[in-house]
Amino acid sequence: MLKESALKSPKRIFKDRVYEQLARIGKALASPQRLEILDLLGQAPRTVESIAREVHLTVANTSRHLQILRAARLIEAEKEGVFVRYHLANAAVAEFYRSLRILATSRLAELEQITQQFFTKSESLEPVDRKALLARARKGLVTVVDVRPREEYAASHIAVAISIPLDELKDRLAELPHNQEIVAYCRGPYCVLAAQAVDLLREHGFRAVRVEDGVTDWRVQGFPVSKGEQAA
Repeated sequence: MLKESALKSPKRIFKDRVYEQLARIGKALASPQRLEILDLLGQAPRTVESIAREVHLTVANTSRHLQILRAARLIEAEKEGVFVRYHLANAAVAEFYRSLRILATSRLAELEQITQQFFTKSESLEPVDRKALLARARKGLVTVVDVRPREEYAASHIAVAISIPLDELKDRLAELPHNQEIVAYCRGPYCVLAAQAVDLLREHGFRAVRVEDGVTDWRVQGFPVSKGEQAA
């Protein structure tokens, strides 16, 4: 009896092989931990130790997740001395993750409920008109603060933003103006750093809001992003 593969037409074999390759991406993404890792690497390159701390996994487990993502060509790695630093393969991977996030938000009511329940207390989210925010910031009417770690700001940030990492914010409040609104952002809609920053700022009398946008959202919509450390 002939094997099933021997009975397939060249067209069917071609399609099977194509969709098998596409499925490699789906299989690599079929993990909450690997999705979070992609989100993190969309902010800045990281070592396995840094990723493990952020996602609360052992280094060994994190390494296994990284190898799966690497095998699917979604991430790459470079040796830096005794360390290996991982990064997204290219900007298309960050944009793909963003598209997946938007699709999930539009189709999964549970995701929206989880997000709303978590952020209910602070009520610090404000719909953002990116063009208006950019214009106001350039005129000095609003201060945009990136509260992510310094290395993420250096890798890429909203062009009008200043860097004040959350763990430095309390000691650097004097650098912020009390007479204008402070807009905080971090890694995107599921990042809690900006919400914590807003709570701290409001406790000290600032008018503050957070926006959901991360750097990828800003860039994909055609708005300016910058790289490098903040000027002194």
